[in-house]
Amino acid sequence: MPRYYLLIAAAVSVLFVSACDVTRTPETPTRQPAATVNNATIPSQFKKVSFAELPGWKADDMRYALRAFRNTCKAKVQYNGRVIPDRFMLEEKCQFLPSESADNATVRAWFESHFQPYQIVTDTGATKGLFTGYYSPTIDACRRKTAKCDEPLMGLPTDGRNIKGVPRKQIVDNMIGQPLYWANLVDVQNIQIQGSGTLRLECGTLVKLNFAAVNDMPFGSIGEQLKQRGIRPAGGYSADAVWDHLKQNPALAREVINNNQRYVFFKEAQSHDVIGAMGVPLTKIRSIAIDNTIYTLGLPVFIDTNLSDGRKFQRLMIAQDTGGAIRGLIRGDIYFGTGDEAFHYARGQHAQGAAFILIPKKYEYVKPSF
Repeated sequence: MPRYYLLIAAAVSVLFVSACDVTRTPETPTRQPAATVNNATIPSQFKKVSFAELPGWKADDMRYALRAFRNTCKAKVQYNGRVIPDRFMLEEKCQFLPSESADNATVRAWFESHFQPYQIVTDTGATKGLFTGYYSPTIDACRRKTAKCDEPLMGLPTDGRNIKGVPRKQIVDNMIGQPLYWANLVDVQNIQIQGSGTLRLECGTLVKLNFAAVNDMPFGSIGEQLKQRGIRPAGGYSADAVWDHLKQNPALAREVINNNQRYVFFKEAQSHDVIGAMGVPLTKIRSIAIDNTIYTLGLPVFIDTNLSDGRKFQRLMIAQDTGGAIRGLIRGDIYFGTGDEAFHYARGQHAQGAAFILIPKKYEYVKPSF
């Protein structure tokens, strides 16, 4: 679900922030010069640290991160941005992966042998940033337009019509696209915010849709619009409350959703895997979306933040996705998977945290610790 596109502020931002579209204006700090270390390009303000300095590193089960990293090795990595690893070294790591049966100590030693951690420090000297979450929803849908299913889920136009810079309302009113399926307007907005999802058709068949393209227009926060109008749903600004309020007020729903000019096009998928910007399946609570204008996607990133229930979340993640609002040196969107549990965590994820990027280095033997 290449997330260039997608996804309320305070508690509301927790909802639609769940998907990669936080309504925030990215900072434009003074850019610091980058350094070259072992043919890798690394911003000079990044702090080289040891693995012992990563909080919770020893407690994490690295085998799950390795499974996600295997998908990086199946992708065509785009080497661009401000943080670029040595291409040969990264590709070399993929040739010497531990076996799938390797124990946790062996896998941890492998990461320590092949990568060098750097604490990410912003251009202004900050060491913490925002971590939100997203998931892949399941919504009811129809093959044709009905009173219940009144909004198209569209694929890219087949007649060559332009979509870039064309606002959402114009795309829908003029059907600039190929209607794939139909669903409730509010559910369509949710699946567009998340960037992918599963459709449950009237006959019970499940259909997977993945991101295909975006119109490159700005995202307008739905929750912020309600707040500005002085509208407070009965259940407050939780995800459920906002969606329920809009479904009960279809005219309001259409107005505020049309004020969000961003539009996401989909494509039907043969697999039920959720596909990220790298073109490979995302891994539940191991894949993370980061700023691909800064980082080369595919790299391991260790994060130290909190979940919505207050528990510590200190895990090695793999940067395999991105998003139009995921911008900044320390800004991440955690992929929580599919289903109700994923929704529960994704909708409430909104916490500050630190991040450490792992850059491939020349192999150094590290004995596994037990």
